[in-house]
Amino acid sequence: MQSSTKMRKPDGQTMFLGTAILASLVLVAYLLEFHQDGNGQQRRNDRPTKRLDEIPFDGQAAFQWIEKLCAIGPRPSGSSGMQRQQQLLMEHFKQLGGEVALQPFTARHPLTGETVEMANLIVRWHADRSKRILLCAHYDTRPFPDQDPNPRQGVFVGANDGASGVAVLAELGRQIPSLTGEVGVDFCLFDGEELVFEEKGDYFLGSTHFARAYAAEKREYAYRCAVLLDMVGDAHLELYQDISSLRWRDTKPFVQQIWRTAGQLGVGEFIPRRMRVEIRDDHLALHQIGQIPALDIIDFDYVRPGENRSFWHTSEDTPDKCSAESLAKVGWVLQEWLKQQR
Repeated sequence: MQSSTKMRKPDGQTMFLGTAILASLVLVAYLLEFHQDGNGQQRRNDRPTKRLDEIPFDGQAAFQWIEKLCAIGPRPSGSSGMQRQQQLLMEHFKQLGGEVALQPFTARHPLTGETVEMANLIVRWHADRSKRILLCAHYDTRPFPDQDPNPRQGVFVGANDGASGVAVLAELGRQIPSLTGEVGVDFCLFDGEELVFEEKGDYFLGSTHFARAYAAEKREYAYRCAVLLDMVGDAHLELYQDISSLRWRDTKPFVQQIWRTAGQLGVGEFIPRRMRVEIRDDHLALHQIGQIPALDIIDFDYVRPGENRSFWHTSEDTPDKCSAESLAKVGWVLQEWLKQQR
């Protein structure tokens, strides 16, 4: 996932404007959400919210998926960790009744030039239905924690940035077979979201491959909407509306539907206001190449209240920074929104 401080050039190269600018933007966006109380203390704006025991979605089970995936260790594209993760997830979704397949593709390693074997993991539910919705996340991890002071000495397990979206889908898969209506659902876990070493490499490889295959395919189905989950496990969750998703006329109504559903459920972490930082993520390829209305549910302000540092792309992106409650709220909102689709 890229923030507005990493911009894609027309030739596909990536231009970095500096981590200092990134940190400043994240901090400013975070601080603007505070206001002074009567005692002059800074605190978050009060919003209605639900407790974990009030939510009919098993956030604890989803959180256990974060723990399972992080226990594997780093899971970058082409690694043994990625292969172990693929096997674990394929077995899980098959047991739930999903039609599971890998969508293989290759890329060149940005440092060595060698071929890297990759695969998106696709799960189809109610495959006979022509009207479909795509739910997706990336499941690769950054090769190393590039935002650490000594990146090569750290280990990046991607609890929030990678595993959290996968965890929500892993638990949501238990609910999908029983959903009624005319709409089928597909899951896609993208590989190669950030195969980047030393500011070399490329982003969004898996979603780009998926979108191109979808656009070229002769098919009897179409995706009504795609919903991307990225960094949704933050224990201090705040989900603003992605700028690109609101800008696209075909996507904006779905953004409004999901945030309205959250409001009706009393899930105040879905904040119906525009992000201050534009995010470049897997949803761009889905919309621009696949012509699919695509939105991004993401909390990029991955900081602990009272601290100025972000856990993003650091060795501190570990399960203890995430929460079962955050996963439950995101899963519940998606579950209820899916029930409304006809």
